[in-house]
Amino acid sequence: MRDIAIVSFVQSDCVRDAGARNEVELIMPVVRKVLDNVGLESAQNVDFTCSGSCDYLQGAAFAFVLGVDALGAVPPIKESHVEMDAAWALYEAVLKIQTGQAESALLYGFGKSSPGELPIVLSQQLDPYYLAPLWLDTVSSAALQARAMLDSGEITEREMAEVVARSRKNAKSNPHAQLKGDVSADELLNEPTYLSPLRKHDCCPVSDGACAMVIATVEQAKKWGKPYAVLKGIDHRIESAHFGARDLTKSPSTEAAAKAAGVANGPVDIAEIYAPFSHQEIILKKALGLGDDTVINPSGGVLAGNLMMASGLSRIGEVAMRIINGECKRGVAHATSGHALQQNLVAVLEGA
Repeated sequence: MRDIAIVSFVQSDCVRDAGARNEVELIMPVVRKVLDNVGLESAQNVDFTCSGSCDYLQGAAFAFVLGVDALGAVPPIKESHVEMDAAWALYEAVLKIQTGQAESALLYGFGKSSPGELPIVLSQQLDPYYLAPLWLDTVSSAALQARAMLDSGEITEREMAEVVARSRKNAKSNPHAQLKGDVSADELLNEPTYLSPLRKHDCCPVSDGACAMVIATVEQAKKWGKPYAVLKGIDHRIESAHFGARDLTKSPSTEAAAKAAGVANGPVDIAEIYAPFSHQEIILKKALGLGDDTVINPSGGVLAGNLMMASGLSRIGEVAMRIINGECKRGVAHATSGHALQQNLVAVLEGA
């Protein structure tokens, strides 16, 4: 297995409503900048391009094809798409490189969630025969998970509030964050319940935006002469879509992915965890085997801004850029998809 270099990463601001800007207009600035960072003229200068998005957000079949307009029509490129967060587009690109079909790749993820009711739209991620017809939204399924954790004694409401307070504080240094500032756990606990036991601050905000990344073999990165972080391991696992068939208070798929990716093979300086709800960060920290010496979500995480279908790749990009900038030596990134942490991806990154 060849080491993969993450050479460039760019993310847009997380905004509540992008207004009249369409998906192509969200993608173009980040793709242009991520290529400029490497000194590449266009997407035609990499061997493979892969995107991550969700057609349900746009309400049309094959809507992701419109995103390709941001890359330029000619000459033709080798392009693919995953109906998932763009972290899984990274996984596909890694496979392309590992099998010798490419030396470099451009990845991007995008989502404009503001036009619809995102929690309801995401009910279509559920089993199409038994659960999706119930229109169970993502906030309700997360509330079921949080209630199970509280009733089992795994967490307390104060611990959930402390996660949010830390997220808002860390996000103060993140220019792309949507929610940031100093707030105490006591202040948060005084807020009314939104969907019991969750309060609104326990839920990630709805955000519009995009992100992009350039990866390559280490040999190609050296030819470009740019600093890079090394992707040492990556793995993803899935659990049953039926809530009654799994223990919602744990994340065995994250544990399995972390073991396969090699999280425990060295100290972890920072971890960017995709936890759309406050209690899920606690589940994931335990599943990843992280100690209190690991800095969790220095960017604020998705509780500070959630680019649907792009935030997973952003977690990897956040860790990569901190390694490239010399802020840490080894980090872990996590992405999730589906209700109540059904599918999970873990990546381990180190300095060159």
